[in-house]
Amino acid sequence: MPTICLIGTLDTKGQEYAWLRERLRDLGCEVVLVDAGVGEPRVAADIDNGRVAKAGGADIEALRAAGDRGAAVTAMGEGAAAVLAELYAEGRLDAVLAVGGSGGSSIAGRAVRDLPIGLPKVIVSTMASGDVSPYVGVKDVTLMYSVVDIAGINRVSGRILGNAAAAVAGMAHVAVPVDVDDRPLVAASMFGVTTPAVDAARERLEELGYEVLVFHATGSGGQALEALVDSGLIAGVLDLTTTELADDLVGGVLSAGPGRLTAASASGVPQVVAPGALDMVNFGPRDTVPERFEGRLFHVHNPTVTLMRTTEEEMGELGRRVAGKLCGATGPTALFLPRGGVSALDSPGLAFHDPEADQACFEAVREGLRGSAVQVEELDLHINDPGFGRAMADRLHQMISSGVAG
Repeated sequence: MPTICLIGTLDTKGQEYAWLRERLRDLGCEVVLVDAGVGEPRVAADIDNGRVAKAGGADIEALRAAGDRGAAVTAMGEGAAAVLAELYAEGRLDAVLAVGGSGGSSIAGRAVRDLPIGLPKVIVSTMASGDVSPYVGVKDVTLMYSVVDIAGINRVSGRILGNAAAAVAGMAHVAVPVDVDDRPLVAASMFGVTTPAVDAARERLEELGYEVLVFHATGSGGQALEALVDSGLIAGVLDLTTTELADDLVGGVLSAGPGRLTAASASGVPQVVAPGALDMVNFGPRDTVPERFEGRLFHVHNPTVTLMRTTEEEMGELGRRVAGKLCGATGPTALFLPRGGVSALDSPGLAFHDPEADQACFEAVREGLRGSAVQVEELDLHINDPGFGRAMADRLHQMISSGVAG
């Protein structure tokens, strides 16, 4: 039978967890109940809160005495993560289910963050209808909105929690077949306005014997790409779409944070980079764009996405930032510059065509990389011309096959 770990605060949600344990047993699952609460539990756990606190570097009695909820949630989250890692290493973990409010969801989100992709992770949360990034991060967490507060079992909560138990049991029971594939992995970044370029590069890399994982450059996509590179599973990075850097600089909604475009450089993984979609900053619907940007050049991409053209000054700064992130790379690195435009909107007659702004970026990046080991290639092509993506793919293949990485 598969083993499901139920992890939660048994001082406040003991009744609900006891109910879930019985549902999971009825569904043919073994259950390990882990107490991540600080108070006295309402139901006995298989792994008590003292052990969880200790695994998080804390003492349960000290946490109770301090009365600091924030510190307790942090410590118990770290401890829960350590406990789950132990269970997984022992082969006693096939899936995780948690339920809770903001505190319980925070603990659960931290607890499952380090578990491998593919292992089922389900959280039923009162917070699931808002911004869920603190709980999901860049992992495959299934989040279900509780609709009502998790306070006892009633005709609504029982249905929702029952569905969650059935879902996680089904995931744990059904082994998803995974094809054995020993092709080297390449990570690529893509946006709607760079799709033709990435498609051409991907097709070429697949011809050359690689499996390509494409990440949508939406902030979380860039973070996921960086995390996967850090994991050591990636043979090379085709970072054609670095648009998240523009959001980070200007204040758009799709920033991947300061860690974007750093993992390959730090780890020595071969990388080929381009300024894909640096001509734009992303916002939501047009009426959500901050007032300070009024008077700027906008393009309404669709009812929920508004794009703003980066200025010549901003493009220059982006060039300097790209150069700064690449010049210290410990592995083979190349930067490709498309003289014909950096996105589907950046070509003659289209909304964001601005050769002067693009040139400011190119000049800044050339200057910043002068004297470094980074290879700079300028092509008289638009970024979405098939030859551009294929040229990047061929260079990445050359780097990987040379065996000089790291």
